[in-house]
Amino acid sequence: MTRKACVIGWPISHSRSPIIHGYWLKRYGIEGSYERLPVKPEDLSGFLARLRGNGFVGCNVTLPHKEAAFRVVRTADAATKKLGVVNTVFERDGELWGTSTDGEGFIASLRNDLPDWQVKGRTVVILGAGGATRAIVGALVDEGAERILIANRTHARAEELQRDFGPRIEPRDWTEAPRLLGAADLLVNTTSLGMTAQPPLDIDLAHLPASAVVTDIVYTPLETDLLKRAKARGNPTVPGLGMLLHQAVRGFELWFGTRPQVTPELYDLVAADIDPGYRR
Repeated sequence: MTRKACVIGWPISHSRSPIIHGYWLKRYGIEGSYERLPVKPEDLSGFLARLRGNGFVGCNVTLPHKEAAFRVVRTADAATKKLGVVNTVFERDGELWGTSTDGEGFIASLRNDLPDWQVKGRTVVILGAGGATRAIVGALVDEGAERILIANRTHARAEELQRDFGPRIEPRDWTEAPRLLGAADLLVNTTSLGMTAQPPLDIDLAHLPASAVVTDIVYTPLETDLLKRAKARGNPTVPGLGMLLHQAVRGFELWFGTRPQVTPELYDLVAADIDPGYRR
C-alpha cells in the first residue's frame, strides 16, 4: 500500500522536505510519496480535518501554521504541550496527533558534527526568542545546560521563555549580546538575520572564547557570515542544514515505519539544491 505524507505552509515552494523524504523513500525501498502543498491560514483547520480522508498518513507543518496546528490536533507529548507548536502531524487510531521535532533535530545536528561535545553544564547564549527558539531552549534544558542567556529585541518574549522553562533561562537586552559572548560555551543564532535576502547579523565576536561552539539555524546560505567569521577565529561551527535534516527523522519514522539515517549523501543532495556551486 502506498503511504502518502506532505509538508504544508504558506508559502511552501521553498521547502526542501520533499528532497529529504524522497531520498529516504528511495533508499529504503518504501512504496510511498511526499509532496509540498500550499495551504492558506484560513484553510488549515479544514485541510487537517480532511487529511486522512485524502489518503495522507501525516504531514510536516511549517510557517505560518505551527501554532494554529497545535490547537487543532491532539498533543502527543508533554514537551510539545509546553512548546505550544507542532511541526509534525501523524495519524494514530483514527485521530490526528502533533509533535515537535525541532529541538531534537538541533541536538542531533550538534552531536553529529561534534560527537565529543556535551551540552550538560554549559552556558549557552541564544540570539532571538522566536518559535524555533522555544524548541531549542526546551531541548537544551532537557540536555542539562546550566545557563541559557537569551538576547532579544523584545524583552517580553525572552521573559516568556524564562516563565515557561525555569530559572536557568536569563532574559537579556539585545544590546548586551556582544558582552554576553564572553561567558558562552555555545552561541546559537535563531533569528533570520544573515539569511539570504535578510539584513546581516551585526555582532562583534571579540569576546567569544576560542573554544565556544557557534551554530546558526539559518541554512540559506549554507554558511552564514556568522559561521564564516567564527570559523576564521578558530571556533568550532555547526551549520543550520543539519538541524533541518535531523528534525525530519522522527516524522519519517512515524509515517513510514522506518527510522532513517542522515547520511553525507543526503546532506550533499540538499546542499546542492540550495547552492548549485556547493562542493564538499
